[in-house]
Amino acid sequence: MASVEDQKKESSELLQLVSFLIGKEEFGVDIGYVQEINRMVQITKVPNAPDFVDGVINLRGRIIPVIDLRLKLGMERKEHDKNTRIVVVEVSGKTVGFIVDAVTEVLRIPSNITEAPPDMVTGVNSEFIKAVGKLEDRLLILIDLEKVLSLDEKKELASTTI
Repeated sequence: MASVEDQKKESSELLQLVSFLIGKEEFGVDIGYVQEINRMVQITKVPNAPDFVDGVINLRGRIIPVIDLRLKLGMERKEHDKNTRIVVVEVSGKTVGFIVDAVTEVLRIPSNITEAPPDMVTGVNSEFIKAVGKLEDRLLILIDLEKVLSLDEKKELASTTI
C-alpha cells in the first residue's frame, strides 16, 4: 500500500524543463517547446530587424530567426563564449532560436513546488514569467515562451525570415 506521501507525489503533475542561465539567473522552459539545443554558429545579420533579433541561421536548410534572450528580457548584451547555446523552440507555429548564456540541465520537477511570481518582480520583465520553481538549493524562473514575443513581434519575425 502506498503511503500518503507517495500518493501526494503521484498526484502532483511533473513538469519537464530545460534549464539555462542568463547572467546569474536560472530559467526554465517546458521541454515540449524545445526542438534542439545547438552550439553557437555563424549568425547572418538582417537589415532593419528588431534590436533583440541577432539575425538568422541556416538550420539544416531552414532559415530561422535567432533572438538574444538577454536583450528580450531587458538585460545587457554579452559576448558569446564556449558555453553560449542556441535553444531552438517552436512557439505559435514558428521555429525560433533563443541565445542563452549556458544550458544547465533537463529536469523534472513536481508542479506543486512552483508558485506564481511575486507581484513586485524586479530585474526581468515579469509578463514573461509563468512561475517560480522552488528547488532544494535554488530558484528556477519558468518562462512562458508564448508571451516572450508579442503578436507584432511575431509578425515582424515572420517578415525577417523571408
